[in-house]
Amino acid sequence: MIDANVLVIDDDDDILLSARLFLKQHFNQVLTCKSPKELNVLLSRNEVDIVLLDMNYQKGASDGREGLYWLEHILSIDKDYVVILMTAYGNVELAVQAIKKGATDFILKPWENEKLFATLSAASKLRQSNKKIKKLEKIHSSLQKDINRQFENIVGTSDPIRHLQNTLIKVAPTDANVLILGENGTGKQVFAYEMHRLSTRRNQLFMHVDLGSLNENLFESELFGYAKGAFTDAKEDKPGRFEMAEGGTIFLDEIGNLSLPLQAKLLSVLQNRTVTRLGESKERKINVRLITATNMPLNEMVAKGTFRQDLLFRINTVELLLPGLAQRGTDIILLASHFLSSFAGKYHKGILRFEPKAETTLLNYHWPGNVRELQHVIERAVIMSEGQEIVSSDLQLMPNRFGGNAPLQTDMGLEEMEKLMVQKAIDKHKGNISRAAADLGLTRAALYRRIEKFDL
Repeated sequence: MIDANVLVIDDDDDILLSARLFLKQHFNQVLTCKSPKELNVLLSRNEVDIVLLDMNYQKGASDGREGLYWLEHILSIDKDYVVILMTAYGNVELAVQAIKKGATDFILKPWENEKLFATLSAASKLRQSNKKIKKLEKIHSSLQKDINRQFENIVGTSDPIRHLQNTLIKVAPTDANVLILGENGTGKQVFAYEMHRLSTRRNQLFMHVDLGSLNENLFESELFGYAKGAFTDAKEDKPGRFEMAEGGTIFLDEIGNLSLPLQAKLLSVLQNRTVTRLGESKERKINVRLITATNMPLNEMVAKGTFRQDLLFRINTVELLLPGLAQRGTDIILLASHFLSSFAGKYHKGILRFEPKAETTLLNYHWPGNVRELQHVIERAVIMSEGQEIVSSDLQLMPNRFGGNAPLQTDMGLEEMEKLMVQKAIDKHKGNISRAAADLGLTRAALYRRIEKFDL
C-alpha cells in the first residue's frame, strides 16, 4: 500500500468507478468527483498528493483546453501538486503542451492497469520528494535567524546537577512530556536541548519557540501554520512550528505566559496530536516530542485559575526543577572557567585563568541572574582585562548592603563595553593609533571607524 492520496476527476461515472476500485487496492485514499469546479473544496478539506485529471468535460470537446485550464488552476493553489492528465484522444502536441505547463505525466483512456499503477507510483515518489524539499526550505527560512545560536553541554558536578543529569539519562530516550522549572537564567534551554541530544530523535530538528515573545495574534499562525489567503499577507502555504518539528522535539519556552484561550488551543493539539492550519479545515497528524519550560509557579496559577490544570497534567509527565546558580557551589568556578575559555577565543585574548581573589569574589556573589548573568560578567571581564589573569576588579562586582556582591554598571551593553575598551586602549598607548589597534586586534582603518562611531 502506497502512502499517498489520489484525487480522480472525470465526468464519466464508469471511469470514476473503475479508477476507484483499482486504485484503492494500492493507495492510502482515493477521492473522485465529476466536475473540476469541486476542486477548491476537495483540496482544502483533504490532503491530496496526486490529481488524475481528465482533459475534456463539455460534450463533444476533444481539444483538451479545459484540462490545461484546470491544470494551471491546481498548480496556482500549490505548485508542488502532482497532476497527471488523461484523455481518450491521443495527441502528441497536446501532451507536450501539458508537460510544459507543469503536468507530471499524460496517459490515454482506456488505460492498462499496470501502466496506470506504474505512472501513479512514480508520481507518488515525486510528490514525497517535493514535500521533503519544501519542508526543508521552510525550516531553513524559519531558523535562519537562529543559525549562530550554540548550545553547550551541561557543566557542573554539584549534587543538584548530578541528580538532574541522572534524571536526563532515564527520561531522554522516552517520549515523555517534560516540564522544566527554574528562575530566569538557570539554563532551561540548555537542559531542553540536552534532553533532545540524548533522545532517539537526536538526528531530527530541535525547534525552540519562545512563547513569551510571541504576539498573541500570531500564536496560531506560528505554531500551527496557515494556508495561502488565510489573511492579507498569507501569500503562500506555510507549515507551523509543530509541522516543521515533525519527528523531532519542540521546546515551548515560557509556557506560563499563555492566556487561557491559547492554553485551550494548545491543549487540543496535544490531546489530538493534530494541527489545523489557519484557513484550512483538514487536520494534519504530528509526531513530536514536547518539552516545556517556565519560571512561573504553575501550581499556584492553577489554584488562582490562570493556568489550566488539564494542560499542566498534559505537559509535566516528568518535571525538572533547576537550581539557582548560588545553590551550585563550586559549579560557579567550573562554569566561569568554561565561559572564560570560550570568550578568550572569541575576542582573541590570551587569558588563561582567574586569580584566587577573583574566584573568591565569584563564589561570594549571590547571582540573582544565575548562569546567564555569570556568562555576561565573564564576557565583560574578558573584554576589559589587560593581562593573562582575570583579576577581581575585572569582574566589576562589589559588596552591597544585602551581603555578598553586586555588579557594577549592570546596564552596560556590549556596544558600551566596546566603546570603553577602545577608549581604554587609546589612553593606554597615549593616542598612538597603531599600537592601540594592534592591542585590540584591529586594523588602523577599523579602529578609526570605531573612533568615529563612538565620537571619541
